[in-house]
Amino acid sequence: MNVIEVKNLHKRYKDHVAVEDVSFEVRAGEIFGILGPNGAGKTTTVECVSGLRVPDGGTLRVAGIDPVQDRDGLRRVLGVQLQSSALPEKIKVWEALDLYASFYQDPADWPELLERVGLGAKRDAMFGKLSGGQRQRLSVALALVGKPRIAVLDELTTGLDPQARRDTWELVEQVRDSGVTIVLVTHFMEEAERLCDRIALIDSGRVAAIDSPAGLVARVGGEQKVRFRPSAPVADSVLTSLPEVKEISRTGDQVVVTGIGNLAPAVTLALAEQRIVPNDLRIEQATLDDAFLALTGRKLA
Repeated sequence: MNVIEVKNLHKRYKDHVAVEDVSFEVRAGEIFGILGPNGAGKTTTVECVSGLRVPDGGTLRVAGIDPVQDRDGLRRVLGVQLQSSALPEKIKVWEALDLYASFYQDPADWPELLERVGLGAKRDAMFGKLSGGQRQRLSVALALVGKPRIAVLDELTTGLDPQARRDTWELVEQVRDSGVTIVLVTHFMEEAERLCDRIALIDSGRVAAIDSPAGLVARVGGEQKVRFRPSAPVADSVLTSLPEVKEISRTGDQVVVTGIGNLAPAVTLALAEQRIVPNDLRIEQATLDDAFLALTGRKLA
């Protein structure tokens, strides 16, 4: 069942077209990613979905609700964490949650929610004293305090260090496991690959493709590279005879094998039969960045 339906969305700011023609559907219970470079129209798209901007064209439905015509109804089913959202520096964590809970007729138990997002020990801390990761956890809690069916998380981990980013990813997965459908806006390839069930690649205000991360990568082709330094000389014929191998090249003492399918197991088994150890073994596969380049003609970053 679809909980969000976007058809031919269009949004213009004076002479600048932010969203040209965007269409997608989000299924109940999934993490749906909107992936693209800065300025692609991702945030404008979710702001229209969230009822924060009025589109100039197209149709939107969120749990059957028109975000433009029924904002009260939308607020009951949708929670939002925006990229640019901020709180007063001196507001305490518990005060922020208590304030946001007052906006809803039947809010979540915010003390329990505070524990759930890992901020129980920061209950009395001021917003200005929180780390970047703690601020993002609070943003997630504020998006969930109205007990929404759907949560929009916009650039949730921008500016976080690697450990805080991974901790936030775990929190997002926990939220999805609790039954909340998530729309995740990001320009981080690793984040989208880790979290998303399906992804819409957006570039210059248009959708380039929608598929699972694996499906998008498969569009590039299944080509892989295996790099290693053999413990003893190895003839090309040992590897070119394998059906998975398409090409072999050498750089100094490093061997690079290009191929498809179960390339790495086939190469390592063939080397083992020759009693050769593949030292410094590395496996390189196509990524979402490669898929974005193939589909749009430019890099994601």
